[in-house]
Amino acid sequence: MVVHRGAVVAEWGDAAKRTELASVRKRLLSALIGIAVAERKISLDSTLAQLGIDDNAPSLTDVEKQATVRMLLEARSGVYHAALYETPTMAKQRPARGSHEPGTFWYYNNWDFNALGTIYEHRDGNGHLRCVGPADRQADRDAGLPAGGRRLFSGAASIHRAYPLRMSARDLARFGLLYLNKGAWAGKQIVPADWVRESTRPYSVQPSSGFGYGYLWWTAPPTPVPDGIPEGTFIAWGAGGQHAFIIPAYDLVVVNRVDRDQNLPEPKVSEVKQLLSLTLKAGPFSRQ
Repeated sequence: MVVHRGAVVAEWGDAAKRTELASVRKRLLSALIGIAVAERKISLDSTLAQLGIDDNAPSLTDVEKQATVRMLLEARSGVYHAALYETPTMAKQRPARGSHEPGTFWYYNNWDFNALGTIYEHRDGNGHLRCVGPADRQADRDAGLPAGGRRLFSGAASIHRAYPLRMSARDLARFGLLYLNKGAWAGKQIVPADWVRESTRPYSVQPSSGFGYGYLWWTAPPTPVPDGIPEGTFIAWGAGGQHAFIIPAYDLVVVNRVDRDQNLPEPKVSEVKQLLSLTLKAGPFSRQ
């Protein structure tokens, strides 16, 4: 889907089918945490020790427990405990426990993201994240919802569960438009505008790609590249071909989804970049 100035200008495929978001889910959690921060239910400066966050043996050390909520959002916690729902590559690249102090090193870390889900679940109190029981699963089947549509992922490696989510391309485009509009929808402020700005600017740089990383959001490279992704762009990116590009410079949202239920091949990064480049060239999209 391509949405320009709030209007759908291109759409193909089954944009209404709910499919697995993969890591795009983390941007939704960022929004929820931003709302909770504004409501003073979560403090970015709270440490894991203060929040009572630990994990299975070998438990977190006193040093690891000094990581803050902000560090988890930035993927800079320094906690390299085993995590759920991570790829073999992520597990292989995980640094050794204790190799970096909290806040000093960026590593794309599912432990951080899953622990944030636990913190949100415990501190928000509204039950957004919960384990689905047999009655809920039957209700899902009766309603025709996909299996696992709202189930938390548990396992022996960690007490912090992952939270797989399913969403249609159309609804993901709406979420992108919400952020493009600085968190406002139909005249109502849903996500604080300050949080949208704070969470979508880079605090780290991914070494191999040059992309920036904010609070669970990817961003365009901090140093603009000629004819590259426009400066100020931020990105929801997930395994298997899940992408939402929010491009304030052109008042534009571009969403690309691949149905992982069909075991379709994941597009290469070069193919995704080509899709975005062709979309931008197809404009005209005037700079804001």
